[in-house]
Amino acid sequence: MNVAPSPLDPDWLDQIRPTMRGVATSGILEVFNYGRGRQGLIPLWVGEGDLPTPPFICEAAKASLDRGETFYTYQRGVPELRAAIAAYMTRVYGAAPGGGAFSPENFFVTIGGMHAIEIATRLIVGPGDEALIPSPAWPNFVGALEISGARAVPVRLDRTGRWSLDPDKLASAVTPATRLIFFNTPANPTGFVATREEIAATLAIARRHGLWIIADEIYGRLTYDGARAPSFHDVMAPDDKILFVQTLSKNWAMTGFRVGWLEAPPALGEVIENLIQFTTSGVPVFTQRAATAALDQGEEFLAWQIDRCRRSRDILCEGLKATGRVRFSEPEAAFYLFCSVDGFADSRALALSLIDEAGVGAAPGGAFGPGGESHLRLCFARDPDQIADATRRMANWLNR
Repeated sequence: MNVAPSPLDPDWLDQIRPTMRGVATSGILEVFNYGRGRQGLIPLWVGEGDLPTPPFICEAAKASLDRGETFYTYQRGVPELRAAIAAYMTRVYGAAPGGGAFSPENFFVTIGGMHAIEIATRLIVGPGDEALIPSPAWPNFVGALEISGARAVPVRLDRTGRWSLDPDKLASAVTPATRLIFFNTPANPTGFVATREEIAATLAIARRHGLWIIADEIYGRLTYDGARAPSFHDVMAPDDKILFVQTLSKNWAMTGFRVGWLEAPPALGEVIENLIQFTTSGVPVFTQRAATAALDQGEEFLAWQIDRCRRSRDILCEGLKATGRVRFSEPEAAFYLFCSVDGFADSRALALSLIDEAGVGAAPGGAFGPGGESHLRLCFARDPDQIADATRRMANWLNR
């Protein structure tokens, strides 16, 4: 039963910091809550797939619990996981900046990629600072900045056959207040993969203006043309001001485990350790054991998942293209299709209509900032048969 507020009750929103009051509600969450629990709905709105975590990863977590590893632990992460991350990075990216293998001292284990983003943001920006973000972009980047009191400055990606970044646009957005470039490649929601040249041009701008870069490369392995996407690791020097955020969530179906890492210069280790202590007091050991198993034994699962996503991508793209009403650039990486639909300018209204009338859940493009307003994001990290069903539903709805 709802109880009317007493006139003596304070206005609680007026009692908290204006910065917190002003943080925007996620448009993705709004649509998710609207369609939650609908019978028979196919949910393509959230950035995760339908696969449970593989058994070999779960067994590592269970074994840890059976050993009684349920106590506080290293704030930087257990040594075994930090060593596994360094070995994984050396296998995938080759030499570390400056040469040689990656060192465990560069890696700090976090509660998922979002925690790594939050720590990285707090390290660099505060009230009055600005950060450039190629847009459309995952809204949590903006949220992390707003919570820190900083301002997000979107820089629109171009779309001419593929999504691309114009370095001149990025450079012209720099002001005396700019401290940071948030750079996500491969990108959520567009599937944009920055070329080595686009990455090098971005780094040149950061060097010229003394800016930091937060490089979100969590989809770097989920590519459909090659073993990995181009990375800032390919062009950086040891003294470049770059923080990398990563997560186990996407590659190994571990979204619920909440484990990721931040890569940073070892000289920042004590500060980062303090931030972890004062935000989460560390990552549970059993999830870290699971993460170690994923990195050490997970290549076969990752390859299988990429192939599955490729098949689902092709089904979705071919089916929607055949309607003649859906416009998109085929995603080069990640597991999202970012598309517009002829006749629909309001992405929120379109997403709600798809729930009600087609039984498909999609994220509204307006939630991803400038450039996304008339689009939808569809997550195709699901069984190809289910993606085929969702595609038929959307095509039938559009062709009514």
